[in-house]
Amino acid sequence: MSTSAPGTTPYYYVPQPSRHPALAALALFFVILGAGQWLNSVAWGEWSLYFGLALLAFVLFQWFGDAIRESESGQYGRKIDFSFRWSMSWFIFSEVMFFGAFFTALWWMRGHSVPALGGLENGLLWPDFKAVWPSVAAGATASPAGIIEPFQTMTPFWLPTINTALLLSSGVTLTIAHHALRENHRGKTLAFMWVTVVLGLVFLIVQGYEYFHAYSDLNLKLTSGAYGTTFFMLTGFHGFHVFVGMLMLLFITLRLGKGHFTADRHFGFEGAAWYWHFVDVVWLGLYILVYWL
Repeated sequence: MSTSAPGTTPYYYVPQPSRHPALAALALFFVILGAGQWLNSVAWGEWSLYFGLALLAFVLFQWFGDAIRESESGQYGRKIDFSFRWSMSWFIFSEVMFFGAFFTALWWMRGHSVPALGGLENGLLWPDFKAVWPSVAAGATASPAGIIEPFQTMTPFWLPTINTALLLSSGVTLTIAHHALRENHRGKTLAFMWVTVVLGLVFLIVQGYEYFHAYSDLNLKLTSGAYGTTFFMLTGFHGFHVFVGMLMLLFITLRLGKGHFTADRHFGFEGAAWYWHFVDVVWLGLYILVYWL
């Protein structure tokens, strides 16, 4: 729908009715249904989850493909660009709230819950409880019966520090690629984008090895008291976001190779860059609060 003259960019583009939102909702239904049934040991729950994820990936591939074709055909004008920027801003804000909830839970356990459980009123009920953090002492963290296996905590040296260097470096290479694109140096942009994607992939490989080290050498698991739970929830969700961000950057890089984006019109690039820088900032918080403190 347009108020512009024929053959020009519409003032505001309204797409045709689409099946994508309904199919995406159906896919998410199977994901949630399958996950809930799988957690309750229902045999078909696992397959429902896999089907929902496969359907969601298929729908997103087609949906994003349609959006790319609409953009490259000149259908998106200034109003659409403005709405995309607001949408991405609110999406990142929701992610800030998501991680903020986990950081708050970590702070509350360390600063309030665990000390309160070691107070005088609970001492009569749990005389052997040790209100310490990290919860490595036998019987610590609401387990006076000693049902939590002994484990060691994860230190910042050296795997987390290496990953910090990788993510910070990827932020630098992405910024260089962004400036190169704005200066219309496409070859330089592509080179630094591929470096950024590789750095993100190496980060995930190092984190996978860190998890293997935690399980096999430190006996640190998701069930290792409050420390194990918060460690794997925070680092695990962050790792998932790194994976998503790496995919976003990979597809942006492939689009750059096909000649998409210009020095003046490249919000797809900028949106992915915003997300990646957000992931970097979250990791810095994790690195300090989880590994050092």
